[in-house]
Amino acid sequence: MEVKIGVQYAPRELVLESAQSPAEIEQIVTDAFAKAEGTLSLTDEKGRRVIVPVTKVAYVEIAEASARAVGFTVR
Repeated sequence: MEVKIGVQYAPRELVLESAQSPAEIEQIVTDAFAKAEGTLSLTDEKGRRVIVPVTKVAYVEIAEASARAVGFTVR
């Protein structure tokens, strides 16, 4: 899964690849937002952890990871 997190006052979004299912990620996000002053904590496929204060999260986008074309392709 590809997860994009928009952070207030940040010019770029945080993007990470997760091995968790969309339902698991959604539950983690929902639980984090239930706590007014909590943090959103997600771990990517390589074991890196991203922690963002819930009060600074603008949006969370959960999508299937797209295969990126390498080299020259004809469409």
